[in-house]
Amino acid sequence: MKTRLAVIIALTLTASLCRAEVLKKLSLDAASSATPRIEVDTQVKAEGQSSLKITTQWPTTICLGEIVGPDIENAKLVYSAKVKTALAGSALLEMWAHVGGGQYFSRGMDDAVSQNTEWKTIKTSFIFQKGQKPEKITLNLVINGIGTVWIDDIILSKEP
Repeated sequence: MKTRLAVIIALTLTASLCRAEVLKKLSLDAASSATPRIEVDTQVKAEGQSSLKITTQWPTTICLGEIVGPDIENAKLVYSAKVKTALAGSALLEMWAHVGGGQYFSRGMDDAVSQNTEWKTIKTSFIFQKGQKPEKITLNLVINGIGTVWIDDIILSKEP
């Protein structure tokens, strides 16, 4: 009985010493506290009716779409978009090709935009050899910083 009591006391003391310390609590009572915030902007646009406005408080990657079973083989796939930025950092396009069970990516590192830019077309490309047929293509926007990026006029094209 004494042993059982000692074990219970020891477990109680251990549990009280091992409590998690809350470092920060994120309230989701209002959508405005979430980041990144993605919204349609009808005022700032490169073409058409609107653009997509992405505001973030830390670096993030946004998936803008996926194309399943595209008819691509022995060709260059080009992903381009118009972007405008108000950033402390940079933004670029990223394309993932899902081929034969593997995943391969291309990032437009040489075509990144940074800080405050007006509308600019940026792109990244991926070359498929003969016999390489992707099951799926994923189109992302990578934001390496904090601030706002507007994206518009996204085009996926195939070149010989």
